[in-house]
Amino acid sequence: MGFRSFNRRFVAGLALTGFMLAAAGCQSSDNGVLGLGFGKKDPTPPPPADPKVLASQLQAYCPKVTVRDGTAFFNTYAKAAPAPKKKKGPTASDAQPAPDTAAAPADDSLNIIYQASVTDVTRDCSRANGSLSMKIAVAGKIVPGPKFSPGTITMPIRIAVMHGADVLYSQLHQYQVQVTDPSVATQFVFTDSNVVVPEPSAQDYQAYAGYDETTPKAATDKSKKKTHRKKVTATN
Repeated sequence: MGFRSFNRRFVAGLALTGFMLAAAGCQSSDNGVLGLGFGKKDPTPPPPADPKVLASQLQAYCPKVTVRDGTAFFNTYAKAAPAPKKKKGPTASDAQPAPDTAAAPADDSLNIIYQASVTDVTRDCSRANGSLSMKIAVAGKIVPGPKFSPGTITMPIRIAVMHGADVLYSQLHQYQVQVTDPSVATQFVFTDSNVVVPEPSAQDYQAYAGYDETTPKAATDKSKKKTHRKKVTATN
């Protein structure tokens, strides 16, 4: 009886020892796998993909129109009246000394004929035969000044399209508007429907609209040459 009891305890001890070794082996194996990094998720996010413009996006691309600083307003002024001629007076020795005060600056606002301003710009695009056609519209208003009289006014409006430093299109328009009531502002809309540039391969075109007061220089006619007469000596 004593031998059987000892045998049972011995067998049970071996079974328990085998179970513990097996469990330890499994744990060691798991730790080994995890230690090598298998089965773990990398917390570092993947690098972003390079942004690419889809063909559909490029087909729908229409360059934005911008009004540059200094081109949103256009003022015209009346010519100042000529200064009166000085009358002959006493000599310098007899003249009274001038007061030591600076002359008051002229008020230009009193000489304004009208002020024109750009209030909004918009555009529309279409493509055909490798070209981009744009219709650029400029909305604005004309405010008459103290020197205004009803009639037709002319505003220099320039439309341009740039690709970096390259000028793809530039046109100066002398746009005329009839203004009949000097007491209220007159609204106007100008449209340039003839803007045609090469079709862009990227979204990197820029269109501009605004007033341009630059007066083009008169072209010189080089065909007119001065003639020099030769001197002829008299013979006896």
